Amino acid sequence: MQFEFLVPIVLFVCIYLAIKAVVEAYARRKLVQSNGSEDMLRTIIEGEETRRRQGSLRWGVILVALAVGFGLLEAFDWQRASPGLFAILLAATGLGNLAAFYIARRVK
Repeated sequence: MQFEFLVPIVLFVCIYLAIKAVVEAYARRKLVQSNGSEDMLRTIIEGEETRRRQGSLRWGVILVALAVGFGLLEAFDWQRASPGLFAILLAATGLGNLAAFYIARRVK
């Protein structure tokens, strides 16, 4: 693996996440300073928490589905990159998205 390509990518991701955290904190501070109603602030914070939780659920289910897809590829001993191999991985990703959607609807 060539790490000289990995370092700038990770650097840009870290910069993006730092800027995102600062902007979100600034937006929250402005909401609190705007003297909005307490119910509105509580609703916004609960909505963000729910979205964050569902995002984690979605990524967890997708990664598990991809792991199952890679496990199937290993079980069938498919080594070459072929359309069938990519189809299995894409199907696993799609099934993971559908499962996450179904679980999120049941949790509500």
